[in-house]
Amino acid sequence: MFVKQQHFDHKEWKDIHTQEGFTNAGCDLVLAFGSGDIITDPAVFDFLKKEYPGAEIVMGSTAGEILDESVYDDSIVVTAIAFEKTKLRSASLNMSDQSSSYDAGEQLMNMLNADDLATVFVMSDGAVVNGSELVAGLNNNNTKKVTIAGGLAGDAARFQQTFTGLNAIPSAGNIIAIGFYGSNIVAGHGSMGGWDEFGPERTITKSNKNVLFELDGKNALELYKQYLGDYVNDLPGSALLFPLSLKENDTNSMLVRTILAINDDSSSMTFAGNMPEGSKVRLMKANFDKLIEASNTAASNTSLTSGDNKAGLAILISCVGRKLILQQRISEEVEAAREFFGSNVPIAGYYSYGEISPLKDNMSCELHNQTMTILTLSEI
Repeated sequence: MFVKQQHFDHKEWKDIHTQEGFTNAGCDLVLAFGSGDIITDPAVFDFLKKEYPGAEIVMGSTAGEILDESVYDDSIVVTAIAFEKTKLRSASLNMSDQSSSYDAGEQLMNMLNADDLATVFVMSDGAVVNGSELVAGLNNNNTKKVTIAGGLAGDAARFQQTFTGLNAIPSAGNIIAIGFYGSNIVAGHGSMGGWDEFGPERTITKSNKNVLFELDGKNALELYKQYLGDYVNDLPGSALLFPLSLKENDTNSMLVRTILAINDDSSSMTFAGNMPEGSKVRLMKANFDKLIEASNTAASNTSLTSGDNKAGLAILISCVGRKLILQQRISEEVEAAREFFGSNVPIAGYYSYGEISPLKDNMSCELHNQTMTILTLSEI
């Protein structure tokens, strides 16, 4: 496995790192993460197609780009990968042709399923796709229980429209999945939040998918506002500082759910993930040091799930909410991951509207909010 990285910044392409043995003609997969305004420029796709004529090219918009130890805006981070023994298969669907996000997930896995399927990387539209339903569909057809990881595309902090593309100029509504095949590919995964819970545990008593109406039979929005104090005047933006922890009734695993919007007319809150009735929730608040430490923990967990195989590439997918909270300290969470991986492992990634990864080894994938989620790939 050989990796080359490039960066398009200030209208200029720069070669950042090329491992010995990599050739453009031998490249199998290109991951391009970048600002929506730039990555939809046809000249960008034309450049990548010319550089890597035989590669599957996956492109997606972001809320910020990660390269090595740094975080960028208004740029494109390109990671080109050549495999020695691993085969790939790609699949892409557009939500305009699908009845639901769940059906899209089922269909994508059906398109990729094979006896030697080992790992799946997903990059999905982050605006029109219901991430929870997509993940449920992926899991339902994941008969081999292979690692599925990736994330939703971003749109800076605008939350308007996101773009993804497979071997094409990125556009809205696309869900892309790449299957990795054979016994030589090894994937590691880790996902961690670092938030502090506070306040009483409450039960969701009325919801509709990702829209929450009642907790403990009471108006959920009014209860939420009671805890915000002065931050209530800054809603919905301030909600990024106070997500909810979620424990579904059939599991003790905790997920984090971010509030995307509030509706005073219907007294409801819309989350970046489903909020099933009967689930338990608690408020959470940011602890800056724990958020940064969580990135190192997520990195170290990839070693546990990959059988201690040294990473050939680390793909970091963090949440836009973490970026808005950490602000000037944002590079520290990337540096915390780098501290674990060391100086020789290529790092690339982006800030997302939702992260996809199992919580632990041998578990189904989940949709996460407000986490640092990391997928490592290596060949043995």
